[in-house]
Amino acid sequence: MTTTLPTITASERIHGTAGRVWGFARRRPVMVIAGAFVLLLVLMAIFAPLIAPYDPYAQEVANRLQPLSSAHWLGTDDYGRDVLSRLIFGVRISLQASLQAVALALVLGLPLGVVAGYRGSWVDTVLTRIMDALMSAPSLVLAITIVAVLGSGITNAMLAVGLVMAPRFFRVARASTMDVRGDTYIEASVALGCSTFRTISRHILPNVMPPIVLVISVSLGTAVAAEASLSFLGLGAAPPAASWGAMLSTAASNMQLAPYLVWPPGVMIFLTVLAFTYLGDGVRRALTRSRHGGN
Repeated sequence: MTTTLPTITASERIHGTAGRVWGFARRRPVMVIAGAFVLLLVLMAIFAPLIAPYDPYAQEVANRLQPLSSAHWLGTDDYGRDVLSRLIFGVRISLQASLQAVALALVLGLPLGVVAGYRGSWVDTVLTRIMDALMSAPSLVLAITIVAVLGSGITNAMLAVGLVMAPRFFRVARASTMDVRGDTYIEASVALGCSTFRTISRHILPNVMPPIVLVISVSLGTAVAAEASLSFLGLGAAPPAASWGAMLSTAASNMQLAPYLVWPPGVMIFLTVLAFTYLGDGVRRALTRSRHGGN
């Protein structure tokens, strides 16, 4: 008689996790508000040309540094560009940049973490030492160093941020893999002759993904702040790109004449990072409660 292992596919595991998170979120208004805000940002990024009242790059020097008015709800900057329009288009840059950075960190950190946790031995030692070396340096300083080597620009900036965040994914994937590699169903999979690739893809990855989802959510907020920081320093989005960090840099240069310029990008960065953080914390609490049978 042939014995087969009951398996839970990655799709089933992710759907089950999504159901638990949604059930938890419905009882937590703050988490729902954070999710709605992130959804609003996505819609703003998609429909920015339809929502923005003006061309974000159109310069009207005669109307430079105009305060809030019915024509320009958030005023104009030092080139006469509408601040509201640039704020809306800035959502595109922030979300695109954060997705690029997190995707790179995920591609680098997840497979290396799973391999290190599953194989152990010298493979684990070497990979862990490399990641520890990356984590030992201050994140922003390391990102600035990488951008200085590769050159400024949003793509290089997010490449630097992704490399800096990769150890976070590595550590979570490694720890989760080490937690399950000694379980009975993993040993049974190996005993039945399953290949290493099949064992990892069918039995280990479904268990690794829930905590990785949490890391993704928190890292998106971190990447938004990192992109704004690099753009503020002139190492991110190149002018005249409508980046929130670049808008903050403009506001800092005109603080005496137009102090109102600092609020729109500053508040948007704060709310976006806060929303991703609340989502990540909500996911963590939902998964923790479901594992312990809580409500």
